[in-house]
Amino acid sequence: MKNIQIHTDGACLGNPGPGGWAALLRYNAHERELAGGEPDTTNNRMELTAAIMALDALREACVVTLHTDSQYVRRGITEWMPGWVRRNWKTAGGDPVKNRDLWERLHASAARHQIDWRWVKGHNGDPDNERVDTLARAAAEQVRDATR
Repeated sequence: MKNIQIHTDGACLGNPGPGGWAALLRYNAHERELAGGEPDTTNNRMELTAAIMALDALREACVVTLHTDSQYVRRGITEWMPGWVRRNWKTAGGDPVKNRDLWERLHASAARHQIDWRWVKGHNGDPDNERVDTLARAAAEQVRDATR
């Protein structure tokens, strides 16, 4: 299986507000940037979307190291999701899981890969995190400007 490095980020201009997501996929010397946005969304939704879109871009099962500055995404997929699924998408407190539609998509997208979910501190000088942050913000700004 191919070893892929992925860096993801989401951005929102207001929360909720216009949002953008971005991903950088790297396989050996090959790189691919992905980005997009939505006119009325939240930062958490954009963080989830970035991971989904990156994983969905892979054409075959891969060994993936996915870097995210979102503890919500990393802890959600690695710690909280088994309980949510067991409780039919309810939190430990019995409330419906927020962003269930995207969590279900992420769960399905991740299933075919071997993924090491890594958290990286945002805005802390990591060049790849800064790169996807810039791309996500630009996507959010583009969506905002298109709706004015």
